[in-house]
Amino acid sequence: MRTLPGIGVSRGIEIGPVYQFQHVSLEFDTHKVAVPELEWERYQAAVQTTLTSLEHIYDKAVDEIGTDEAAIFRAHMNILQDPDVNDGVQERILNEGINAEAALQAVTDEYIELLSEIEDEYIRARVLDIRDVRTSLLRTLLGVAETKVEIREPSVILSRDLTPSDCLLIPKGLIKGFCTIDGGTTSHTAILARSLGVPALVGAPEEILSIPSGTNAIIDGYAGQIIVEPDEATLARYQEFRSAKQAALSAALDEAEKPAVTLDGRTVQVFANIGSDDEQDLETAIAMGAEGVGLLRTEFIYLDMDRMPDEELQFKKYSAVTKAFGAQRPVILRTLDIGGDKQLPYLELPYEMNPFLGVRGLRLCLRNIPLFKTQLRAALRASAYGCLQIMLPMVTKVAEVRKARALLEECRAELLEEGYEIPERVDLGIMIEIPAAALMAEHLAKEVDFFSIGTNDLSQYTLAVDRTNQNLADLANAFDPAVLTLVRSVSRAAHKYGKIVGICGELAGDPLAVPLLVGLGLDELSMNVPALPVAKQIIRRLRASEMEALAEEALTLETPAEVKKLVAERLPFISELG
Repeated sequence: MRTLPGIGVSRGIEIGPVYQFQHVSLEFDTHKVAVPELEWERYQAAVQTTLTSLEHIYDKAVDEIGTDEAAIFRAHMNILQDPDVNDGVQERILNEGINAEAALQAVTDEYIELLSEIEDEYIRARVLDIRDVRTSLLRTLLGVAETKVEIREPSVILSRDLTPSDCLLIPKGLIKGFCTIDGGTTSHTAILARSLGVPALVGAPEEILSIPSGTNAIIDGYAGQIIVEPDEATLARYQEFRSAKQAALSAALDEAEKPAVTLDGRTVQVFANIGSDDEQDLETAIAMGAEGVGLLRTEFIYLDMDRMPDEELQFKKYSAVTKAFGAQRPVILRTLDIGGDKQLPYLELPYEMNPFLGVRGLRLCLRNIPLFKTQLRAALRASAYGCLQIMLPMVTKVAEVRKARALLEECRAELLEEGYEIPERVDLGIMIEIPAAALMAEHLAKEVDFFSIGTNDLSQYTLAVDRTNQNLADLANAFDPAVLTLVRSVSRAAHKYGKIVGICGELAGDPLAVPLLVGLGLDELSMNVPALPVAKQIIRRLRASEMEALAEEALTLETPAEVKKLVAERLPFISELG
């Protein structure tokens, strides 16, 4: 029996055989071609074939893992059609007379070397995407079939790394979990694992590559370890542990529709983060206990198109979500949050050395008023079909909110004049993602109807850690006392002015975070759908007054690990549920 460490990026425990995912070797030489013009045509044909393949992969990804997670394939299509890359390949083929494979390799190697030297970690992280696209295109040029996956039973997938394309080669019903050497908390492997609800580790040692396929193993996403060839006692212990977890989840599901009320009578609303208007997804969220939508990611509409979506299309999709949740379940629509790690090619945004600190979110919308007004008009029209609220992302200062509200009122006046029925009041809120906004929360609270704290970006900006950088995965932690202190400050500012404060970052769905968020005064927690039943079950077993004291104690600690340990020791029942 061997126990190998890793970083747990998706919770859960699974027991099963190992499957070694091995990439196909793509070998070629550099040689002169007889007719460079024909070679260039061969390259262009390969680009089109690969593009078609990526479109099919994207459609499959949307069906299997959702629109948000599938967006990476849109980015891959953009790389494939990048004029700088393709012009470089054309120049190499026509001027040097070399084969397309060698030209592609040379050009992309130059880009990879350049990006790897840039200090900005977001830019450097795009190297993996370029390599993935290059591999797909080389495979087409060489006529090599995709990596052959011969999984015959549900297995724990081991690999050095798994690209988005790799992940989708494996039938999701045969995935028990993932364990890779490369990757971080926001790697494609981690995102896919959380979407599928299977455990996953990244940062494992090289030793995992020597484990033969078929070897029995336990993957523990809680402790961050994989146990190879477990003995009978260990196997029995984990089987009992897993059975207890499954029983607890089943019990939580049975009570999913009940409200989340603490033992001393405080109600906490539990909402879902949604990135689709798919009817089945919406029904699943409600069945899992969603009391509303705390974050409707409207990017799913924009990322799924090759041109700007018009008002009618947006209205149709927003109203579908609003109707599904009805008048009693609020739907908080976040206006377009493009920029950073999400780009729209048809917007033709200028290159930025650090897009996470650039023109994104509300900043982008206020620089593109027609785009913004189209979305606001569609949202206002959809508000007639339920309880829709509007939320602005990436807010830094009061002036931005005032300008956005003025545009919202301008859209309202236009729609009323055109004969549309618009509710007298549509709440306008903002996301608190930037430390400046957290520090100015009292001023912002006077301008809006509610706050929603985005702990993913708030952690990133507070701790100066790029959350897409796998090398800093251990630092990008919303349990950090510095981040929690800002959460407390925002909560107090909102309540001082009688405003609701929620949270829609990944922290909201972490079982160990739920007691702290209750203690810090959050009125609403919004999370990924699978986390809903357990979060509600935990809240029902808490006393809000005791959680306030626990949260205050947590803020005196120095590290995220100490904070999590405190909660785990004071509330041991969470380990049974989460």
